[in-house]
Amino acid sequence: MDAMLADSFAYCQQLAKLSGRNFYFSFLTLPRPMFRDMCALYAFMRVTDDLGDDLSRSVAQRTAALRSWRGAIDAAITGEPSSHPVVSAMMDVQRRYQIPVEYLHAVIKGVESDIGPARFETFEHLSHYCYHVAGAVGLCCIHIWGFDDAVALDRAVDCGLAFQLTNILRDLREDAQNDRVYLPQEDLVRFGYSEEDLREGRINEQFRELMAFQVNRARSYYRQGGELHSLLKSPGRPILAAMMGIYGRLLRRIEGLQYDVFTNRITLSRTTKLSVTAMSLLRPGRRPTVP
Repeated sequence: MDAMLADSFAYCQQLAKLSGRNFYFSFLTLPRPMFRDMCALYAFMRVTDDLGDDLSRSVAQRTAALRSWRGAIDAAITGEPSSHPVVSAMMDVQRRYQIPVEYLHAVIKGVESDIGPARFETFEHLSHYCYHVAGAVGLCCIHIWGFDDAVALDRAVDCGLAFQLTNILRDLREDAQNDRVYLPQEDLVRFGYSEEDLREGRINEQFRELMAFQVNRARSYYRQGGELHSLLKSPGRPILAAMMGIYGRLLRRIEGLQYDVFTNRITLSRTTKLSVTAMSLLRPGRRPTVP
């Protein structure tokens, strides 16, 4: 490995360690080379998210930045050198694992769609969004981990949807105050809970019924996503179990707090994350438990 590529991987690992939170702990289950490669993939996702979330820039500027980022990725795929500290490592990973470039494009498109106000009329529309910001990430991951059956592609998308639905439920009020309402409008109408209620953080019977419905929906995707475990090659099984364990605990905590996601941000302690990670390593053949 030449010095420039080594520096790129080192930068990606540091970025993942500093900002990866839930993801970084699960990476610790992997063999060292695969750990390094997952850090490069995470860094690509982090840079993409940050370009879309930079509130110091206008919508037009952020949109232009994401398009420029996509252009840099496409240029690197054709062999052009890049000065960006993430690109060399990410392109090395993409080539070695033959990750379809459309998955990377999907992630960038998803972040671009998230720049302005967000509303989704139906769950189908929300699922389409979740594919771009989470499902495509799952597809990239399983190319690194290895899989034995094409069914794994669908199950990886299910895992991404389960994790993204958990994030959406955790961040409801913060997102609503930023004019991003990810809960489908059809569900708000069905349960009689308004966007104003959401922005104000009102917890009433309608809210609890709405949240119970959403948690059960997420749980169904954890159940389907759990089938991915047996379809992965052995190095990927502990990391999937760790990720499902961490996100599953977040979902259970939301439920255990009677869906109060407004008073405090729901998180897991470092100790809990390390415990989940260790358990996934100690029982690598055990299928993840549905939260």
